[in-house]
Amino acid sequence: MHRWNNTNVPYFILMGLTDAEDIRLLLFVLFLMIYLVTVLGNAGMIMVIRLDAQLHTPMYFFLSHLSFIDLSYSSVITPKTIGNLLTSNKKISYASCFTQMYFFILLGAAECFLLSSMAYDRYVAICNPLHYPVVMSTRRCCSLVLGSYLVGFTNSLVNEICMRRLHFCDSNVIHHFFCDTSPVITLSCTETQGTEFMIFFFAGSTLMLSLITISVSYVSILSTILKINSASGKRKAFSTCASHLMAVTIFYSTMIFTYLKPSKSYSLGKDQVASVFYTIVTPMLNPLIYSLRNKEVKNAVLRLLQKREGSRHLK
Repeated sequence: MHRWNNTNVPYFILMGLTDAEDIRLLLFVLFLMIYLVTVLGNAGMIMVIRLDAQLHTPMYFFLSHLSFIDLSYSSVITPKTIGNLLTSNKKISYASCFTQMYFFILLGAAECFLLSSMAYDRYVAICNPLHYPVVMSTRRCCSLVLGSYLVGFTNSLVNEICMRRLHFCDSNVIHHFFCDTSPVITLSCTETQGTEFMIFFFAGSTLMLSLITISVSYVSILSTILKINSASGKRKAFSTCASHLMAVTIFYSTMIFTYLKPSKSYSLGKDQVASVFYTIVTPMLNPLIYSLRNKEVKNAVLRLLQKREGSRHLK
């Protein structure tokens, strides 16, 4: 593979999370278990939604895409991280590093707007239930999902173009466990202010626009719920959006902490902990949150198991 014209070093080195061998072994076991649960949980969620006709609704259409993004999102980062915990060779080529960064940003930005679409879906379901079938039509749902992926593609493309303009002279050690924007920018031997501004602007706009959409949706939802007279009605209305609200809180709190600040304020310890949470832990939590707190998903799983058991008896 040819070397880039804007670099004097042949590859990057990922320092990882720790050099202590016993801690690395512990993290290897922990991250491997988390990744297996992530794959099984998200793939299982997609399969259940696809196979059960009663879950063919806008809410679960969005949820199936959230599971797909979480599965892909985790797979971009976690396998390489797990592998590096068992080896002293932590080299990563420029092509691999920037490919990892590209898909990480694409999927992360797509998830932001997909969570916004899910909040809008819950707003329509609770605040305008009579118009829900018309407003959340199949065409509208597909457009919202496609728009989420397009936002992710635009963000990752802008980030890629900006990062390709940087020059890397001597230092190639990334003080992180994956190729993220901030720790890579700090390695550049050229002026990075313009690049940082563009990346910060697009990342900030994506986070804030999606967060504003979610906040406005939930303010309207809360206002509608408070107007419901019966306590059971309030509980039922709130239960339809509780899982989504929990997923949003976990995802955005760590993303905002990490990305809505200049790269000069990058803190190795704090940012790595936050990064582990939203890249490795959160993709595992989402299917657990939506399945454990959702009676419809539980009932769908039971129906599929009963159908499978019935087919066995027929044989």
